Amino acid sequence: MALDLSNIRNSFPIFENKTFINSCSKGALATQVQHAYEAYLKDWAELGSPWELWVDQLEEFRSLVAQLLNAHPDEIGVTTSVSASVNALASSLDFLGKRCEVVVDDFAFPTTAQIWHAQSARGAIVKHVPETNHEIPLEQYEAVISEKTALVSLTHVCYRNGVMQDVSEIIELAHQKGALVMLDSYQLLGTMPFDVNVAQPDFLVGGMLKYLLGSSGLAFIYGRKSLIPTLTPQNSGWFSQDNIFAMDIYQNTPSSSARRFESGTPPNPNVYAGIAGLKLIQDIGLDSIDAHRVDITGAIKQGAKERGFQLVTSEDPSKHGPMITIYSNDPAKLVRLVELEGVVISHRDSNLRISPHFYNTLNDVDRLLDALTSHKEMLV
Repeated sequence: MALDLSNIRNSFPIFENKTFINSCSKGALATQVQHAYEAYLKDWAELGSPWELWVDQLEEFRSLVAQLLNAHPDEIGVTTSVSASVNALASSLDFLGKRCEVVVDDFAFPTTAQIWHAQSARGAIVKHVPETNHEIPLEQYEAVISEKTALVSLTHVCYRNGVMQDVSEIIELAHQKGALVMLDSYQLLGTMPFDVNVAQPDFLVGGMLKYLLGSSGLAFIYGRKSLIPTLTPQNSGWFSQDNIFAMDIYQNTPSSSARRFESGTPPNPNVYAGIAGLKLIQDIGLDSIDAHRVDITGAIKQGAKERGFQLVTSEDPSKHGPMITIYSNDPAKLVRLVELEGVVISHRDSNLRISPHFYNTLNDVDRLLDALTSHKEMLV
């Protein structure tokens, strides 16, 4: 069913002045999210320190993330960033035995790879799976994953070029070798349905500031329920404890749930905003958002081809996420120039990153393509 974009756009004030197609960097601000921040300030001003309310809000957010992934709330840890999520997981792993290797694909976001390399001080050996012509064929994973692999750090959608991997087959391969898998789905969640029980990653990380419409300072980690008791993060804090109000200074008693991956005081304002963002995604529906993603990215690809631009992204919609990338010989300058014309995109490597969401229209695509065409010499 086609989305009623005229109604949806009213919730995003940026479109009054800008053609914003940069959700891979940060999602557009919705009025619902802005009002959620105002509600937090009102509660703080009127109630002072309503910790019971704020803990209830945290649990509502946890439940909404669980629904997004088709997981159980006990499998969700709430953190302040994906970095915090990955650090907590990494600190719980032992690299001193036979399984001392971590496999990282070359699509990885820097923070994730850097955290795994930091584990070298604890015995971890990091092996990279190389990218070839904007792809990582399955046989390249087969060549690196082995009986020494403790964990595969797997990228769902690459932040540099928009490539979406067939994660199910890679996860199956890793499991056949006895390795765990952590899936980074930051650049996908909120744009299409994803069920952890189908793909079966052991862990998944994501955050709110992109397609889930929240803000920075709020992220999460999913951990498969059967694995959680076997992992004790060395990072800790009072919200990671079995009873957060026990205030016990004589021992560390991690929660039996994925809360053990949490740490100190949660980012209460961002939790309010995160709830609002997730409810907006839920109200529109991931199936509808996904159908719109295919249509709008298809229009970008078709328009780029017609105007002679060099697509980096595959034309096959099953091989890319919500981001489309186009080659530029000076992408940083081109991004600045089109922003002067009111069009907001971004770049990585030699690629323009164009990342629509459910709030973008075909008119947005036309304005983007017209702005790029006026600087066509930078697209060859």
